[in-house]
Amino acid sequence: MSNQSLVGKSALVTGGARRVGRGFSLSLAEAGADVAFTYRTSHAEAAETAREIESLGRRAFAVECDVRSETSVRAAIAAVVSRFGRLDLLVNNAAIFESAPLDSLSLEQWDAVFETNTRGPFLVSREALPYLREVGGRIVNIGSLGGMKAWAGHAHYCASKAALHMLTQAMAKAFAPEVSVNCVAPGWIDLDGDDAGLAAHFAAKTPMRRNGSVEDVAQAMLFFAAGPHFVTGQVLAMDGGLGL
Repeated sequence: MSNQSLVGKSALVTGGARRVGRGFSLSLAEAGADVAFTYRTSHAEAAETAREIESLGRRAFAVECDVRSETSVRAAIAAVVSRFGRLDLLVNNAAIFESAPLDSLSLEQWDAVFETNTRGPFLVSREALPYLREVGGRIVNIGSLGGMKAWAGHAHYCASKAALHMLTQAMAKAFAPEVSVNCVAPGWIDLDGDDAGLAAHFAAKTPMRRNGSVEDVAQAMLFFAAGPHFVTGQVLAMDGGLGL
């Protein structure tokens, strides 16, 4: 991917201060974009990610936002457009991952996951849409292999991501022709602090004999962010063949 491919563009990454979201924010800056990102409680991580973006010569804007709240989302989008003057790309990354037995799953647990993983992308996309339409922009949703394969211990998470995959396709039809909408669905991604034994288990099951990296997922996101605008409505499994 050319490091000039997003020069002059501005991007917004939800949940972009830490973990995979931070990787998205930095990858977009490396590709030439000015990058805004939302965070909710990760104040220190947000400040550090903003400094890293600026060290790459791009403008950074960390905006506190609760993607579950219509009021908060509306204010965040307005602030980003006010700061950058335009919005070319939205990456809906903010999400909750939780393990829980389905037969004892509480309504509160179910609702909490759907509020962030499915309602959040809907709200942020809806509020960003007028600005994206102005510039022929793009939306990249971050789904999951769990939205394609049933994981018994993560039923609410899997259902929320399956809903996001379908929302991606519905938005692709509804927002065309001005805005392309696609989705990256990662499998197991190695992150600091994760269970090493579980990571080794998934690597052994993966045909590529390793787990994914943040860079792998970021490169897939960048394809949809800077590749052919004609590509829309696609859900790309980034799993090394784990789902086969």
